[in-house]
Amino acid sequence: MSDSASGYAQPSFWESEILEMFFPQTPNRSAIASDADLLRELSFLPGVKELLMTRQVHALEHATVWVLSRLTSATADNAALSGLSTDRGFYLYGDVATEDVSRAVQTALRRITSGEAELAIHPRCGTNLSVGMMLTAGLAIGASVLLPRDPIGQVIGLGAAAMTAAYLTPELGPLVQRYVTTAIPFNLAIANISPRRDYLGRPTHFIEVRWVD
Repeated sequence: MSDSASGYAQPSFWESEILEMFFPQTPNRSAIASDADLLRELSFLPGVKELLMTRQVHALEHATVWVLSRLTSATADNAALSGLSTDRGFYLYGDVATEDVSRAVQTALRRITSGEAELAIHPRCGTNLSVGMMLTAGLAIGASVLLPRDPIGQVIGLGAAAMTAAYLTPELGPLVQRYVTTAIPFNLAIANISPRRDYLGRPTHFIEVRWVD
């Protein structure tokens, strides 16, 4: 993903195929039902609201890191920042002034809900690592079953699995972020921003959010 993060690019072949599979009758696929609609439809299921909130918080976390990396007054750069999302808000780890965090969060929320949807995707997201690990494990198991049991055949299979996973992860990781682990935070409002310290004493902020319909 480019650092500009300014709006969605045209869907890739895989994205188009997946959208066609699950939403074949949707003329404007960017207008697929919002999380608020999903919550109304699935409110009978326990934990649905928490799951939907976490997806939106995750997107806001990414957008905040993008915005913070461009604030000239920020003391931490993009590579030094990290976050952890929950259904109540997200932790932002990094030596950043509270005023900069507050400004970045508000700016990020405004921009991501005004059309800059690509701010929800971040190349250092743990989703990418998880996708890569799952792909590697799945392909390695498949190779071990299909290929000869001799040591050379198994080593070749493991190597091929690792190389294939490394090739596919940069495409699949952002795809999973976009459609599974994040959602545009149309239903979030900032409730509070509090400076804290993590268990190692490093500066941290917790950005608390609330759900709005």
